[in-house]
Parts: sequence; C-alpha cells; structure tokens
Amino acid sequence: MSHARIAEALQALLFEPGCELHHALDQYYAPDYTHRSDGKTLDRDEFATLAGHMRSQVIKGAVTVLDELRDGATYAERHVLRVSLADGSSHHREVAIFGTFAEDGRFRHVSESGFDVNPDQSL
Repeated sequence: MSHARIAEALQALLFEPGCELHHALDQYYAPDYTHRSDGKTLDRDEFATLAGHMRSQVIKGAVTVLDELRDGATYAERHVLRVSLADGSSHHREVAIFGTFAEDGRFRHVSESGFDVNPDQSL
C-alpha cells in the first residue's frame, strides 16, 4: 500500500485546477480526516471549504519538501509553500506537519505549524 504525501496532496488541492477538489480530497484524505492549524481543528467538510477558498485565490505555486518521514501510521514533514495570489501578492511559508494515516494510506489527521520566510532566503 502506498501512503499519501503532503506535497502531492497540496499540488492536487491548490495547483491543479483541472483536478476536481472533491476528487483530490477523496484521493488524499480519509472520510474522518481532521486538520489542526492555528489552534483550531477542522473536520473534513470545513477543511474542504478552506481548501476551496484557497484554491480560488491561487494563481500558481510550488511545494519544496525539506524533510519527510513515515513510521507506520505516523507522518512528519517540513516544506516551503510558495504561492502567487490573484491579488498580485505572493507568500512563502515554511510549514511543519505531523500526522497520522488511515488504514488505506490516506491522511486521517494533520497538525501543522508554520511561519513566513523571506523569498530570497536559500533553503
């Protein structure tokens, strides 16, 4: 069984407009998925709403994986997310992910924490 990778999930969710949002959610996130960020936990429906809102604003972007580890059902990853938005702004954010997998290899839970980084900083 293969396990989901957050970089691939973010690529499908944010940067592939031809990929239906619910198809990406079904491919990478279990039905009982929860997402914790900024002290708030979202269920899968709330996460889908957030992802749809973000997707509507993103023009282009990329994910650069810095570290990634899987041990059984446990997942950890660190990446830099670079996005250009429809309003002309761009954001560069380093994010650390800790999560768990469902039995089928999709994400069951992800907790994330991150901070903005200078776009000129080398990784």
